[in-house]
Amino acid sequence: MPIVVNLDVMMAKRKISSQDLAEKVGITTANLSILKTGKAKAVRFSTLERICDELDCQPGDILEYKRE
Repeated sequence: MPIVVNLDVMMAKRKISSQDLAEKVGITTANLSILKTGKAKAVRFSTLERICDELDCQPGDILEYKRE
């Protein structure tokens, strides 16, 4: 898949656990895990906005396009 999710990298840089981020963003840890592993088919802009707000980052810090 040409879209790479670097959420785990940003979480490590910010030293925040999956459970803490999920609680602050308002999603389940299971859904956050699906997003982190790149298995999500879609992400709502509102969820992406809350993640970026909590991690103090830009969407491009989390999502990356790589040609196959």
